[in-house]
Amino acid sequence: MAHDLETAARERGIKYFLVSYTDLFGTQRAKLVPAAAIGSTCRNGAGFAGFATWLDMSPADADLLAMPDADGLIQLPWKPEVGWLPADLVMNGKAVEQGPRNILKRLIKEAAEEGLQMKSGVECEFFLITPCGSEPADMADKQTKPCYDQSALMRRYEVITEICDAMLSLGWKPYQNDHEDANGQFEMNWDYDDALITADRHAFFKYMTRSIAEKHGFRATFMPKPFMDLTGSGCHAHVSLWRDGQNVFADRSDEIGLSQIGYHFIGGLIHSADALAALTNPCVNSYKRINAPRTTSGATWAPNTVTYTGNNRTHMIRIPDGGRFEFRLADGAANPYLLQAGLLAAGLDGIRQRRDPGQRLDINMYTDGHTVEGVKRLPLNLLDALRALEASPVLNEALGAFVPSYLKLKRQEWDDYCRHLTQWERDTTLDC
Repeated sequence: MAHDLETAARERGIKYFLVSYTDLFGTQRAKLVPAAAIGSTCRNGAGFAGFATWLDMSPADADLLAMPDADGLIQLPWKPEVGWLPADLVMNGKAVEQGPRNILKRLIKEAAEEGLQMKSGVECEFFLITPCGSEPADMADKQTKPCYDQSALMRRYEVITEICDAMLSLGWKPYQNDHEDANGQFEMNWDYDDALITADRHAFFKYMTRSIAEKHGFRATFMPKPFMDLTGSGCHAHVSLWRDGQNVFADRSDEIGLSQIGYHFIGGLIHSADALAALTNPCVNSYKRINAPRTTSGATWAPNTVTYTGNNRTHMIRIPDGGRFEFRLADGAANPYLLQAGLLAAGLDGIRQRRDPGQRLDINMYTDGHTVEGVKRLPLNLLDALRALEASPVLNEALGAFVPSYLKLKRQEWDDYCRHLTQWERDTTLDC
């Protein structure tokens, strides 16, 4: 591996490598390593103090070593003298169990032992906002229904096309870019692939988008709900499962083209949905997207119930055509690795336990959901989701030591939030 990277540096003109890992909260951490030292870094790892990042560690712990993965090398299109390397976390010679990329790789290996490979794609939504973060950057973007607005899209042509050109140069096969349902909001799509490749690309995409937006004088945010009256940013995942090069979710004899194993996979997601939300919707703000009132455009476009359907965007899971489904719960704050790991863990459980997803609902859940009895709702807040994760034997068994570490740090975040006094509380309670 060291030889491969040294060769890549010479052949591609790379002067520095960003050895990067993603912590439990989705924050990307890195060290900038000169190309001349990449060989020793591959052998020995890049050293970090784990406690200084969002990992459940202490100042007394040994060095956290980030071991670069040469297969994930991405040369920065806007700064080609730099190569980005995703890394796996090691401490005291052992893989760090709470490392998000380590978790995903372990689950991928478990699936491979059963002859299965999960492939996925993500739809990343984000806002381009002012550097101070107070409002969308485009003052002319004022339509009540701004989705697909051609003029607003073209006013940000330089930013969007620079990001898309970068993906084209990297071979990601991007295929559509659009202005989304909120003012100042955009979505960019690229081709699906193996779950680990998609997670690495997702992590890099967020970094790339922020960097290119900043270059143009804007700020890009993947915050789930930065503006209460506008549609929030989701991160929809499209999922299929493969064996020996064949899509095992596909079944032409089924009414909507999904196989029995596909229904069981969805059954696993339905079964673990409330616990899964702690991973796919990982922050306090996430639940202001899921449980939001109607937005200025007329709809939140986010699920609030644990249901599945055919080609209908008002449910948690949509099956738009045969052989795949769209998981619409996740939001822009989702950790790229934990998103894929959570889907795989819950889905494999569904297959192993032959879980029944229940009745398919083809109604508009926003207007008619109240007419169906027994439909489970998604968590109202982060604390409810964390409690569900703690109580989930499926995710505790699949994710192992990660779960108590994640719960510990996320509960600290919730407590910090609860100590914050809002203006709403003052406005409504001063005269109680």
